[in-house]
Amino acid sequence: MIIVFDLDGTLIDSAPDICAAGNTVLAAEGATPMSLAEATGFIGGGAPLLIERMIAARGLETERHDAMLSRFLELYDDAVHLTQLFPGVEACLEKLAWDGHALGICTNKPESPARAVLDHFGLLPRFGTILGGDTLKVKKPDPVPLTTCIAALGGGRALYVGDSEVDAETAERAGVPFALFTRGYRNTPVDALPHAHAFDDFADLPGVIATYRGVPS
Repeated sequence: MIIVFDLDGTLIDSAPDICAAGNTVLAAEGATPMSLAEATGFIGGGAPLLIERMIAARGLETERHDAMLSRFLELYDDAVHLTQLFPGVEACLEKLAWDGHALGICTNKPESPARAVLDHFGLLPRFGTILGGDTLKVKKPDPVPLTTCIAALGGGRALYVGDSEVDAETAERAGVPFALFTRGYRNTPVDALPHAHAFDDFADLPGVIATYRGVPS
């Protein structure tokens, strides 16, 4: 079976690093820094949208977008030192790989920093395919990145695991069942998001997948 994961807010709590990089960019613009909660609320649509939201929140000139984005991306590959794996992620991925599942990443994080942070945690070899927000011409919630990721892993029965409104919409548009990690960066109540499963502990995910496959856990 194919299991595709989102990254920020799903496998990793990267908001502190994203906040720090964003605040470095804002400081260069003479703007006040973001709080962690504010930065977390901006995550999910990819780096260009993050910068757009930062500009709007600080009342900056929209013409500064490209320069701010360029500076942010310069910082992004090294934005790994404040990031942490959510508890149980490493053991969960090991179990899923041991059970023979094909694993992939479909994220709106640009591909280079996505690979950098996975490499930082020694997880890069776990994933057969990694699609970032700049890998294709479209990004989530367009379903094409997810369907492309699934096809690259051989096609067939699949499950998408994510944490946000964007992830839920992506899975729904792709016709792929969605498992919602409830400790991530969403702003919407769990019951308001379409999902096949919801979980708050990665120790439970292999059992969720076993149940989904119709195999006793």
